[in-house]
Amino acid sequence: MPEQVADERSREEHVTAVVVTHRRVGELSVSLQAVCGQTRPPDHLIVVDNDDDPAVRELVAGQPVASTYLGSRRNLGGAGGFALGMLHALSLGADWVWLADDDGRPADPSVLATLLACAAEHSLSEVSPMVCDLDDPSRLAFPLRRGLAWRRHVAELRVDGAGDLLPGIASLFNGALFRAEALESVGVPDLRLFIRGDEVDVHRRLVLSGLRFGTCLEAVYLHPQGSDEFKPILGGRMHTQYPSDEAKRFYTYRNRGYLQAQRGLRRLIPQEWLRFGWFFLVTRRDPAGLRDWLRLRRLGRQEKFERFRRA
Repeated sequence: MPEQVADERSREEHVTAVVVTHRRVGELSVSLQAVCGQTRPPDHLIVVDNDDDPAVRELVAGQPVASTYLGSRRNLGGAGGFALGMLHALSLGADWVWLADDDGRPADPSVLATLLACAAEHSLSEVSPMVCDLDDPSRLAFPLRRGLAWRRHVAELRVDGAGDLLPGIASLFNGALFRAEALESVGVPDLRLFIRGDEVDVHRRLVLSGLRFGTCLEAVYLHPQGSDEFKPILGGRMHTQYPSDEAKRFYTYRNRGYLQAQRGLRRLIPQEWLRFGWFFLVTRRDPAGLRDWLRLRRLGRQEKFERFRRA
């Protein structure tokens, strides 16, 4: 599709950007500047503030596009925050919903236009940019698995003649662009997950829906490096996720227990036992850690979604 035609078509469709924040006013200001400063700007901006901070309300009101501030007196987490923002975007009549968070941002002013053009060219219901390290954009912010191999660098995604699209693979929420009809099919994030795993759940639903989606290799979203949680085992042939923060471990392992009991992810259970059994018993020599992992997985399978409380 010629670039001019694609741009004209995209401007006929209503794009609503949804940004979720929690106590990061400085980072949010930078993120909103990048989101609203696109060559094809969003038609409306929704900011869900999980702290109901007057400073955030004022910041949102000062943006150069039409905006809505949704302050929540209860912290809904990333899952609930995006669910609230996405539903509000649909209620406003959005044709596309573009997602961002407070500590990441589009890498340049052409990201939204590039995503819209890629979606039109390939008839996609969802399209994501590559999510790259804020400090080193040649690296991915999160490792991406293709088959049995883990990719950590942008160059590793552009070696198989994929053109501008990596089909069937997407990092969700960080710059992801959803067609409104796609959200009607796959739904919004599950509030119960709070943080961690909500993007995996939506990805699972996308796969099961049969809708076309993928990663546009010409668009980049910058995010702080998150791969430090992924610990190599078996000589780097496999990885396990071990957040250093106790609360993040709670939500990561509890939510994985729930998710891997769902259709489309049950096949991962044998591999999960091998990886985490090896990690806790061989790598860390931490039987207590394995017992806690088992306890949290059990909570997830039983759908016990109480919030984390420090002892």
